[in-house]
Amino acid sequence: MTELALMKSANGVLLPVTDDDAAYLRKLRAGQVIRGEFRQARNPRFHRKFFAMLQIGFDAWEPPEQEFRGLPVQKNFERFRKDCIVAAGFYEPVANLKGEVRAEANSISFANMGDAEFERVYSAVADVILQRVLKNYTRADLDRVVEQIVGMV
Repeated sequence: MTELALMKSANGVLLPVTDDDAAYLRKLRAGQVIRGEFRQARNPRFHRKFFAMLQIGFDAWEPPEQEFRGLPVQKNFERFRKDCIVAAGFYEPVANLKGEVRAEANSISFANMGDAEFERVYSAVADVILQRVLKNYTRADLDRVVEQIVGMV
């Protein structure tokens, strides 16, 4: 089963929201019917702003050079995203196979989080990025750069 995010255009046509959604639709044959359950999602522009903000932080973040079992440790956007969400206080404690407890980032998918909670996550993650990565930025600086990026998309 595939989950798609679609947005209604001014002329009433449903359009894919993400590149993954568009790629899935391109694979369908003309005239092929798909069926699904639909629910109204939060503002997709706000979702794009969140990922633009994370990308700004990720691009500026320089982790220390380290090795793990002889291999260089690489920057990873998904790990950065999850760590920011955990640091912002939106997580569930989980145990691993060793019995150790760690924090697992809450899902920010459209299905798992409404607008009000997503706004709280956005604001808290912005604070984390400003405190830990973009220390010379103000919130107004970060908001301005995010708006510039989202405006270009």
